[in-house]
Amino acid sequence: MSSPSSSQQGVEGGGDAENGGGSRRRRRRRSVAQEVPSSSRQTSNTGVWPAPFIEALASRVAVNTSLSFGRLSVASALASIFQVCSTWRAISLSDPLWQRLTHQVWGRTRSLHDSWREEYIYCHRTAQNFRLRRYQYTTVDFDLSSADGIHGLSCRCLALSDHYLASGFADGTVRLFNLATRLHVSTFRPEVRDRLGRFSLAVLGILFTDGSVVFACVDGDIYVSEIEVGETSPRRAHCGDVMHDGALVDFAGCSRWWVGLYAGVPGRSFRVWDGQREQLLFVGGSITDPSSVMGWHLLTELTQFIGRVRVTNQELAVACTSLRFIAFNLRNPGNLLGDEEFERELIGGAFDVSDETFLLMDGNGVGSVRKLGTLEELCRFTVADAARGSVLGCINVGNALICARGMVRVWETEHGGYLYSLREMVGEANAMVADDRHVVACSPDSIIHLWDFGAR
Repeated sequence: MSSPSSSQQGVEGGGDAENGGGSRRRRRRRSVAQEVPSSSRQTSNTGVWPAPFIEALASRVAVNTSLSFGRLSVASALASIFQVCSTWRAISLSDPLWQRLTHQVWGRTRSLHDSWREEYIYCHRTAQNFRLRRYQYTTVDFDLSSADGIHGLSCRCLALSDHYLASGFADGTVRLFNLATRLHVSTFRPEVRDRLGRFSLAVLGILFTDGSVVFACVDGDIYVSEIEVGETSPRRAHCGDVMHDGALVDFAGCSRWWVGLYAGVPGRSFRVWDGQREQLLFVGGSITDPSSVMGWHLLTELTQFIGRVRVTNQELAVACTSLRFIAFNLRNPGNLLGDEEFERELIGGAFDVSDETFLLMDGNGVGSVRKLGTLEELCRFTVADAARGSVLGCINVGNALICARGMVRVWETEHGGYLYSLREMVGEANAMVADDRHVVACSPDSIIHLWDFGAR
């Protein structure tokens, strides 16, 4: 049952409520005015600035305003530019311009609306909903009797696409839900082969490609299935070899790349596949070598997170364990772009990546949002009770979300300011995922909690 939840009211599109009032608004207007060309500069022969120049100016203002005042301030800055004259207002209707702006400000590479201008407005309003705690909350239901024993109901991972939510369970089952209707639409249940442990079938990673779901189990098996209604038996794309590769710890990717993180055999932490041809390209890495024993325990126990791996839009693989963080280009996996070891242990379940930023948290509850590539710290914040119990973390464009002691709390990632906690308690969550619209967490009683911040 869905119910709207809101802590306060705000005006969509303006961005004033979250930007510090009048003095900052005046500063923003001055910064925009400085970007607008003066009449003393050279124009075209007709005295009208050419469209490519205006589009480049709008792009520059968007980037500078986003960096200086935040993404929600960009809309009013662009409005100031497009109000200069009727010609400039006409240029504001350019769909390629809004496509560029949407990518630069919100990181979107595909549109779910009829135009990129509508997509930009939707992204802005959804981000504003995150800032003001405006969402719809519901729980997602499925047939609990279909699970393989009580441990089969334990959700081990979650994944989101634009239209679907997928949940992977300890019995090897993946259930698919339609985000628009909140209904359970498909169940993917792989054929059982010889097990090397009680939880060798547990699903630890799911990704969506065009029309397909790809998921991987602890024993290293990778399955592919078309998105269909009803129960289907997925195709095994790769047969795992636990004795040779170790246990799978995490699995991520995109339509182009699949990346598996393993523990148990030294020097074989990563496996990289060409996802389109399902061809293994790389084996190597040592990030999980200190956790080899814990890796073998994954076959027989529902242990805590050993590590996480994520794949970015820039074709980077980013991985983190309790002691180390690395990043590498998937086209050249042997060449590390970032490698950092930590004296203070990190919380593996709190690591996540969004666009060009990633989230780390140490055992004392100090969270850090950093920029990929340079590893520059953008902000930091503290979770007071993170040292007690399990902690899960997610990051999207603009927000870091931490689930600790049954409560999901939200920080903005521009300055690290605490925003609020979600009203609904989830218990010691087994899995959590977030994108720029949804937040999902699964509690130990197999209840899947869904928060929808989408603009309406």
